[in-house]
Amino acid sequence: MTIYFYKVDAPFGCFSNFSLHPIWIDGVYWQTVEHYYQAHKFVGGKNESAIAKIRKAKTPAEAAQIGRACPHQWRSDWDLVKLYIMWEGVLTKFMSHADIQAILLSTGEEILVEDSPVDYYWGCGEDRSGLNKLGQIIMNVRQEIRWRKPEHTWQLKSSSVDEQLTELVL
Repeated sequence: MTIYFYKVDAPFGCFSNFSLHPIWIDGVYWQTVEHYYQAHKFVGGKNESAIAKIRKAKTPAEAAQIGRACPHQWRSDWDLVKLYIMWEGVLTKFMSHADIQAILLSTGEEILVEDSPVDYYWGCGEDRSGLNKLGQIIMNVRQEIRWRKPEHTWQLKSSSVDEQLTELVL
């Protein structure tokens, strides 16, 4: 089964970048992943004042509108870093909010698709032929979270003090 998401108030709406799940990255507070993503278009670019405007935007839609307004002022390496920026924001969101992390993990191995009718890069587009990069990132984050769970992390286990041994236990 494929899980489609798009609107925040619909099932699986928490997967949307517009969902109201704030994140902290590098000591900076962001209202949503959309705020974080849009602001990072301007880091080191020609219009760094846009970052503050985006951070103060009252809604993720407003943040997106500001971020999309001046593509000629975006950072020069945007096409190289935008997938990483999105991944970092999405991972932080799901690592910071146990409730939506549980929803994500409950999807098992299902394919996740952003059902945007207009976005053929981040979503599937109207005819569902789009690249679905956001869905791919969320599925990648789902796998990353699984591997970070205690049953999958390496732990140091000390032997007796006399033996002074440390063994790795998976």
